[in-house]
Amino acid sequence: MKTNGRLLLTITALLGSTQAAHAASTNTIYSSGWLVLAFFGVCALVVMVQLIPALMMLAGMLKALLSRKGTVTVRQTK
Repeated sequence: MKTNGRLLLTITALLGSTQAAHAASTNTIYSSGWLVLAFFGVCALVVMVQLIPALMMLAGMLKALLSRKGTVTVRQTK
């Protein structure tokens, strides 16, 4: 138990004494052309077009799950 306490204290001291890492400089100017922006726009459009049917299907599944109009019985035949 004494060894675990010493190990934990050593690790805490080592991690606590490290200096913070410096982030990369963000002084660069955005220099990509309009084609890059158009490509990302098309990618976003494709994602949105695929999201609409997925949300409609999710709404249909939730509607069917929450409605209790009829019960389904499953019979196993041999």
